[in-house]
Amino acid sequence: MIEKALKGSNVYIGWLVFLSVLILAGVVSYAQQYQYGLGYTGMSRDVSWGIYISQFTFLVGVAAGGVMIVLPYYVHNFKDFGRITILGEFLAIASVAMCLLFIMADLGQPTRALNVLLHPTPNSMLFWDMIVLNGYLFLNILVGWVVLHSEYKGTKYPKWLKPFIWLSLPWAISIHTVTAMLYCGLPGRHFWLTAIIAPRFLASAFAAGPSLLLFIALVLKRVTKFDLGDVARDKIITIIGYAAILNFFFLGLEFFVAYYSDIPGHKHALDYLFWGLEGHDNLVGFMRLSLVLGGLGLALFWIPQTRSNEKTVMAACVLVFSSLWIDKGLGFVLGGFVPTPLEYVTEYYPTFGEILITMGVWSTGFLILTILYKVAISVKLEKES
Repeated sequence: MIEKALKGSNVYIGWLVFLSVLILAGVVSYAQQYQYGLGYTGMSRDVSWGIYISQFTFLVGVAAGGVMIVLPYYVHNFKDFGRITILGEFLAIASVAMCLLFIMADLGQPTRALNVLLHPTPNSMLFWDMIVLNGYLFLNILVGWVVLHSEYKGTKYPKWLKPFIWLSLPWAISIHTVTAMLYCGLPGRHFWLTAIIAPRFLASAFAAGPSLLLFIALVLKRVTKFDLGDVARDKIITIIGYAAILNFFFLGLEFFVAYYSDIPGHKHALDYLFWGLEGHDNLVGFMRLSLVLGGLGLALFWIPQTRSNEKTVMAACVLVFSSLWIDKGLGFVLGGFVPTPLEYVTEYYPTFGEILITMGVWSTGFLILTILYKVAISVKLEKES
């Protein structure tokens, strides 16, 4: 089946070339970081996690969000999701691949990743994060490819695959829960020291992942004959809408706890993110924009006239996805370092090299996703014709 990825229109080939150029730029920049060390980045003693880990945190959610497409089909036998289930599984593969690449970039020396295997420490959440991420990647590759290959052969997937399908569902929840525990288990950071991090992560995941999936599916409808169907589209919009509302509700709870309790340690990070702290405000514009984009996206999803229009639905997907990317892909991680345990404010600015590496990793993910989707769509359209 993989040979189907080698054929396509000029637009398809041009898209692959564009992604390859960005990947090459990222590789060149990473080679410089490899030689120079993490001093090549904007990270410091006070801000030890930068844009790499913030992107990793966000993409874990995108990967986990695929379960909202897989679960209705396999567990509740919701046939209308049958056409896009494979797209959710392949989105998870590309997202986890990007997660692992961002971890490698953040380690400085990739060989350091072997320490988790050579010196396993089960009392460390990093050890369990390695387990759940690689396990989820394996499960989605196995389930996605076997199901697609069975469809290609015109048969039902084998019975031995069913336990792996069922296992992948709670595993999807586990990858973002364990990632949340990496943060809420750190007692020195008040912004992260809250039990609501895990449900907040899951709520944002169930909005961000389906938003990206729905947007791509609607793009595919325009460039190919693939149509996910009106019922599936409406159900995904409902999932995104409720999940996004839950995410903003949880954010509101964070504000209530911080400002009603009037505990400085809980207020400072939110002050920094939304109003600035001691003259430092490099994320204020982004965080306020996140709220505006999220509100506009939700409005487009819930207003009947815009909900039924594919163009406005695509716009809503972009708005919600962008809002959640800013919230979790920038504000959550970077805001947690302000102020330091010694009550200093150290702002973080990514270097141009970091941005190139980040673009290279995202491009790698989209290259993987493009190839997998090209194979999947080709198989589905071939069987339907």
